[in-house]
Amino acid sequence: MPHDHHHHHHHVSSETGDRNLALAVLVNLGLTVAQIVGGLLSGSLALIADALHNLSDAVSLVIAFAARRIARKPADAGMTFGYGRAEMVAALINYTTLILLAIYLAYEGVMRLFAPEDVEGWMVVIIAAIALVIDAVTALLTFAMSKSSANIRAAFLHNLADALGSVAVIVAGTLILLYDWRLADPIVTLLISAYILWHALAEVPGVIRMLMLATPPGMDISEVSQRLAATPGVASIHHLHLWQMQEHEAALEAHIVIEEGHWAEADAIKATLKQTLAERYRIHHATLELECAAHACEAPRLIGHG
Repeated sequence: MPHDHHHHHHHVSSETGDRNLALAVLVNLGLTVAQIVGGLLSGSLALIADALHNLSDAVSLVIAFAARRIARKPADAGMTFGYGRAEMVAALINYTTLILLAIYLAYEGVMRLFAPEDVEGWMVVIIAAIALVIDAVTALLTFAMSKSSANIRAAFLHNLADALGSVAVIVAGTLILLYDWRLADPIVTLLISAYILWHALAEVPGVIRMLMLATPPGMDISEVSQRLAATPGVASIHHLHLWQMQEHEAALEAHIVIEEGHWAEADAIKATLKQTLAERYRIHHATLELECAAHACEAPRLIGHG
């Protein structure tokens, strides 16, 4: 369907969003310190793993915050399309670090499977319970913004994974307390690692596609080209480019061949094409080069140049 790519975004004001992010950073830094101390005192790898993840949350939130500020800068001579993609660059950085962290945690978990260490279960359970509450609060601070921003979604997924990771740590600590099952700690670490990896790898392709100027998701370029070509007075279309200029802003450029005898209506035809793009596909940034049938490009390709 042509409208599959439309979403109703719940936008949060810039001031509110910035304040929420700043608060989330402070909360995560405080939690990180508490978890590292608790992990060292109790000997829990899972707790220290969760602390490292929380530290990565704080860093990811700082990156997300900086990217939001940069993205609001207006276009200039150096960046004629504006700075909106700063948020996608930030998202890619955050997902990449998340993947590296997950691999490191998996390595540590496997090592400790072969050499389990003593863990003080009560310390683990208490600190993880505190972490769960703080993770939930931090996730709530970024939830509304994550719906409309891949940048904030990367930071939100850090926190969501942390919250679930805290639940897993509580389970591991309880198992150690009740059954002295020390393998629970590295197993939980591996589960946290797998969960982080799964989420990050699911989001990365979309971010890379946008940075690679891919067609917007859910938008069928064949359907778009056919609808434009069916406009009265249009003979054909070629050199078509359709891409995401920013996360929620698609752009299109194309050569439009005007049918013989209709050149006098060229401006009206272009206006109709732009109206179709705006109303049906929400493409408001369209560059259309008009060609008369007698002087059109020779043997052109529909998509791209050549």
